[in-house]
Amino acid sequence: MVLTTDRQSRGHPLTRPCVDIRLLRRLCREDRGTVTVEMVYIIPALFTLVMLLAQATLWWHAAHIAQATTVHALAATRVEDGTAADGQNQAQRVLDQLGRSPLRGVHINVTRGAERADVRITGTASSVIPFLHLPVRAHASGPVERFRAVAEVAP
Repeated sequence: MVLTTDRQSRGHPLTRPCVDIRLLRRLCREDRGTVTVEMVYIIPALFTLVMLLAQATLWWHAAHIAQATTVHALAATRVEDGTAADGQNQAQRVLDQLGRSPLRGVHINVTRGAERADVRITGTASSVIPFLHLPVRAHASGPVERFRAVAEVAP
């Protein structure tokens, strides 16, 4: 027992601590709160990124709804006996079926001339981020279908 006490008092390598406890305590005190400060910057940035991703997804979905609506309205408008009113009605029907929630403030413009039919849809995407209103536009046009006799087609 005297040997053990003697070794401890002289700082024998087997009993001497490798690191000073006072130094460790001082280092630990200096780092207190750093995780909290880091989270103050990281969490809002992460939430902003998630909100931007959600907004981009809603805009993309609204753009696809507008494009699908223009294609269906153009198909109804450009048939041989079709009218601009037929295209307008078809566009309203497609919007009702697909849902209007991602696409707000929809304006449908359908025109049909002697040779071409044209459909334009404009609106805004629903907003996840306040005061951010992204525009959505879709356009489709094509020739009007006409029945022609074989004699008219062949040169």
